[in-house]
Amino acid sequence: MEALLSDHRALLRARRALACLPFRRAFYDSLREGSLAAGSVARGGPAAELCFAPLSADQAEDHFLWLIRLGVLRREVDGQGLTGRVRLTPMGRQLLDGLPAEVPRAGPWRRLRGFCSRHRPRLP
Repeated sequence: MEALLSDHRALLRARRALACLPFRRAFYDSLREGSLAAGSVARGGPAAELCFAPLSADQAEDHFLWLIRLGVLRREVDGQGLTGRVRLTPMGRQLLDGLPAEVPRAGPWRRLRGFCSRHRPRLP
C-alpha cells in the first residue's frame, strides 16, 4: 500500500514539473522512440518543435538533470559508460500515457511554486 502511495506522489510531482518545463509533447514522444542530447534540443530547426521557448544547451541540460531527479528520464549508457543523451524511464512512459495531446502549461503562480520546489526544496 505504501509503495502505491509513493508511486502516486512521484507521478503527481512529475506531472506538475512537466507543466513548468519548456518541453512540448513532441520532445517526450521523440524520447519514447530514442534518445536525445542537450545540444540537439538547443539547436534551431527541428528543435523548435520540441520546446515552447528557445533553450541553450546548458539550460536543456539543467532541465534534463531535474527530470532525471524526478525519475522521468535516465542517462543513456554505451560501452564506455554514461553518455550525454537521455531516454525515458518506465515512469516517464507511464506519465506520458496519462497526458493529453500537448503538455498542459502551468500558470505564473504554479511556475513560481515549481521553481521554489526545484531550487529550494526544503525552505524553513
